[in-house]
Amino acid sequence: MKRPSVYVKMKVLGAIEVAAGRTRHERIHSVAAMTFLDEQGDQHQFTWRTIQTWYYRYKNHGVTGMDASPRADKGRTRKVTPEEVLEAINTALPHFVSAKTGHKRTPTKSAVYRFCIEKGLLHASQIALTTFCRFVREYELLKDDPGENRRRLAFSMQYANQLWQADTMFGPHIGGRQAKLIALIDDASRVICHGEFFFEENTDSMIKALRSAFYKRGLPEQLYVDNGSIYCSQEITLIAARVGCILRHTAVRDAAAKGKVERFFRRVRDQFLIRKLDLTSIEALNKQFTHWVEHDYNATVHTTLGMKPIDRFGVDLSRIRFLSPSEDTDELFYAEAMRSVKKDNTFSFQGERYETPIDLRGKKVTLRHERHHKGAVVVYENDRRIGKARLLDAVANGMKRRTSAEER
Repeated sequence: MKRPSVYVKMKVLGAIEVAAGRTRHERIHSVAAMTFLDEQGDQHQFTWRTIQTWYYRYKNHGVTGMDASPRADKGRTRKVTPEEVLEAINTALPHFVSAKTGHKRTPTKSAVYRFCIEKGLLHASQIALTTFCRFVREYELLKDDPGENRRRLAFSMQYANQLWQADTMFGPHIGGRQAKLIALIDDASRVICHGEFFFEENTDSMIKALRSAFYKRGLPEQLYVDNGSIYCSQEITLIAARVGCILRHTAVRDAAAKGKVERFFRRVRDQFLIRKLDLTSIEALNKQFTHWVEHDYNATVHTTLGMKPIDRFGVDLSRIRFLSPSEDTDELFYAEAMRSVKKDNTFSFQGERYETPIDLRGKKVTLRHERHHKGAVVVYENDRRIGKARLLDAVANGMKRRTSAEER
């Protein structure tokens, strides 16, 4: 079996967040029972050890660690979050059983820490025992019944663009049709990366919102979304893989997990929608909303941060990856299709015959194209951009051959 692409690996990792199971270990075993489709539509199934290896590679090295090449910063200390500590504890606790009664017992913090280090659930280079104990104490991670008694973790990312939260809110009616707001908020700075009202809550709307957010605020390391169809679509997963962003999904019916974007929606209802708005068109609504976001929300001191969200975002500006506005960059948001190149160096696509930019006879290529109108068809081979395909002009090719023969 050929090696799975980064797209397939990211798709598998994204499934861990929504798989059945209380711990990450259980969810990885659930994902191992699933079947995944690659770009050609072929089915693949992976062992839990393989999935776990991919997971730790991503955690330790990011998307660049998803292939065999090592990262330049391999071996450096990388911090863990309270969520990762909780996952390790939940995996470790079932192994602590009383020798007398046979029932589960609550171990000491140091015993859990040693178990996590020995089993590779955590690494001593990432978190010290004192830090581990502090997390357990502050977030009450060793409660007897964590599902009922432990409070939900309240946390923020350390840097801007480490994590974005995205969700959809139902808005006002315009001309008898209800508008839906798709918004993306940065976890660390609370800045609104982009927000826009659409009549249709579909993949095309989500791609348009993502595209605007990426160009305005740069690329996030992670995107935290729910399990709606637009957030689980193949197109969104593919775009995330192209830019090196992993999709994380909340548990089913757990809207509170995306607390920051939910609080922003409450502010939209309480402060924006109560205004006397021009609802003659969705364009007019979006113009007013953008002005409110940039001049009111992003430019007003946030009580938790103690500063304006846009200023907090600017603190980390030097470490943010931005997209350069160019035609090649736009291809990140194109749809994909697979084709086999014929012996005459042509392929068929959408009822037309095209020629590849270079000799690719007998090879399989990936085509990137705009979704809903005919435009450029860009040829990729093994994730390498070859160039734009040309519409076949058989008459012109015949003239070239005749001219070449005359010259000889």
